[in-house]
Amino acid sequence: MLFLVAALLLLGLVMGTVAHTSLTVTAVAAAVIAVWLAVFALRERHGRRRHTSTH
Repeated sequence: MLFLVAALLLLGLVMGTVAHTSLTVTAVAAAVIAVWLAVFALRERHGRRRHTSTH
């Protein structure tokens, strides 16, 4: 329950910050997050393929 409250508070903080920044700053931040998530997904997929091929 405490985790849910903390997550909602963080979401409110982030949404408030996005509402007060310019569109270009928001777009750049979104692009950085998207690239980070894509790199993470590729590393996870590559790691699982290597791990499952040995077993």
